[in-house]
Amino acid sequence: MNHSLYNLLQTIDNLVWGPPLLLLLVGTGIYFTFRLGAIQIFKLPLALTYIFKKEKGIKGKGDVSSFAALCTALSATIGTGNIVGVATAIKLGGPGALFWMWMAALFGMATKYAECLLAVKYREKDASGNMLGGPMLYLEKGAGQKWLARLFAFFTIGVACFGIGTFPQVNAIVDASHIAFNIPHEITAIVLTTLVAAATIGGIKSIAGIASKVIPTMTVIYVTACAAILFNHADAIPSAIGLIIESAFTQTAATGGFVGASIMLAIQSGVARGVFSNESGLGSAPMAAASAQTNSCVRQGLISMVGTFLDTIVICSMTGLALVLTGVWSMDIAGAQMTTKAFSIGLNQEYGPIVVAIGLMFFAFTTILGWNYYGERCAIYLFGQRAVLPYKIIFVALVLSGAFIKLDMIWLIADIVNGLMAVPNLIGLIILRHVVAQETSLYFDQLKQKVKESRASSNQANA
Repeated sequence: MNHSLYNLLQTIDNLVWGPPLLLLLVGTGIYFTFRLGAIQIFKLPLALTYIFKKEKGIKGKGDVSSFAALCTALSATIGTGNIVGVATAIKLGGPGALFWMWMAALFGMATKYAECLLAVKYREKDASGNMLGGPMLYLEKGAGQKWLARLFAFFTIGVACFGIGTFPQVNAIVDASHIAFNIPHEITAIVLTTLVAAATIGGIKSIAGIASKVIPTMTVIYVTACAAILFNHADAIPSAIGLIIESAFTQTAATGGFVGASIMLAIQSGVARGVFSNESGLGSAPMAAASAQTNSCVRQGLISMVGTFLDTIVICSMTGLALVLTGVWSMDIAGAQMTTKAFSIGLNQEYGPIVVAIGLMFFAFTTILGWNYYGERCAIYLFGQRAVLPYKIIFVALVLSGAFIKLDMIWLIADIVNGLMAVPNLIGLIILRHVVAQETSLYFDQLKQKVKESRASSNQANA
């Protein structure tokens, strides 16, 4: 029964993540990259300054600061995708999958900018006075497609409950705690469920507060550990990068525990896992962006696109390079075990697994909180405020059950619901592409004018 169910899910997954969705995902990113003048490259320095620079004259709009909104979005993206997802992608598609993760992220930054811009532009307050925004709002109010908005909200609840939000994260936490500290799965599941239930009671401010503290700290610790592995294998980095690029465009031969992979499999696994990790085009980050205290949708769009850069270009790259440099990608191991082995070889047999375990626990825990919030926003959109309590009870129950589902099945279910969620959002972005372009042009025209006026007044003062 399990085998036939797995085969059915595999067939559905291949259909969902076939060429049409891959083209839609990457194509949307490519369109916005060219339409907005490669905004993700040329405006990245400006976006990085905005993260730590408070906006003037906010007048109370939004629920949390722009930085807290970014950390909430990052809490949902920096998780098992960065540690386990990269390993799964390389196990399926070979080292070349990492190259396609990079490409998906590069163009995905433009997509993330566009969707978060629209989220702030079309947001509104819910019955409890909190900001409600995201694809369901811009699909309904901006694109005039209420049926697509409802479809998106329905699929998002599916992703929160059965995809990124629960099963992969819970499974990663219980596995990591068992590998590193020999804690029984049942104990970890009970403790984790209790912590999730306690944290979600406080809503967005509680989640943003936890994320703002945990995400920056754990990112620095994890990136430092990865950097140490790269430093220890510095002489092999050029050949590792060469292997990644070569494998992206040629079939990867079977070796050791690696069964071999075609170019299409490298692209499919790289893009799918890249989207799982950074969520560009999925429509999840816009729901966090909508809660930001800001008067400018463009400014928040710029801040939000930094999330994809940090998530994939920085963290996933370092994980992927660690897997290739240490040679574990070709061993007969998968998931968290593969990354743990890489850290054992590259860092230290005693401390390497502990770094992976602690990183997984904290990243996955904040991901669960972030997705709890996303699902809640969509439940409110579909059913009103009365749906919050039943949704939270179901979500917490699924967190508990996620510890006892097999890894292969988990990633298949997550991939399928992710893909279904992305479709209505991407359609909305294409419909509203001119709005994104107009808002962007207007913002940067005004910015140029302010710079001119500032220079003119400075020159007058000097004269």
